[in-house]
Amino acid sequence: MPPTSDAARLAFRPMRTHQKALVLAAVAALLASLWVALPAALVPRIDVPVAASVGGPFELVDQDGRTVTDRDFRGRPMLVYFGYTYCPDICPTTLQTLSEALAEAGATPDDVAFLFISVDPDRDTPDRLREYVTLFDPPPLALTGSPEAVAAAARAYRVYYRRHREPGQDDYTVDHSAYAYLMGSDGQLVRPFRHGVEPAEVAAVIRKQLPGPSS
Repeated sequence: MPPTSDAARLAFRPMRTHQKALVLAAVAALLASLWVALPAALVPRIDVPVAASVGGPFELVDQDGRTVTDRDFRGRPMLVYFGYTYCPDICPTTLQTLSEALAEAGATPDDVAFLFISVDPDRDTPDRLREYVTLFDPPPLALTGSPEAVAAAARAYRVYYRRHREPGQDDYTVDHSAYAYLMGSDGQLVRPFRHGVEPAEVAAVIRKQLPGPSS
């Protein structure tokens, strides 16, 4: 026989809409706090950038062998993407999207620094990067460095990456986060862009960061 007491009816009463919303919000906040606390090596592949924690100092080497730091780009926005030249599809399509967005926005390298940071420093030498970036118009400034320097830059931008080698194979791929980051001239995150975003959407956000009437 089903319970008939007032206490039993209250116990089996479905949660109201606002109660469900409060529970979901609490769960989301808990998951977000756990994600922020994870060390970089344990950050999952599917992640949500936290604006206050994205970006920071780095010291790397560009495709011409010159040392480059974050200080070289102060005072202008940066469009930053982490990937690698041997990436079969996500990296080239994302870089093409970002190039098209910059062209559509009418942004020159003096307006927005377009950076491609390799997460595969062992294979992505400056010579390799110099050849690779010619595939895009406008081309990004490609950056690499020691494994330690690349890891430090990736931590600053909350980028996950890890080598993946199939058993019995000499070659490897690199699993990595697929976000592009538009950083403001103040070094703060303006907006992350997921893989698959349309160039027009990126261009619209870039225009708002440019000086002049369109800002």
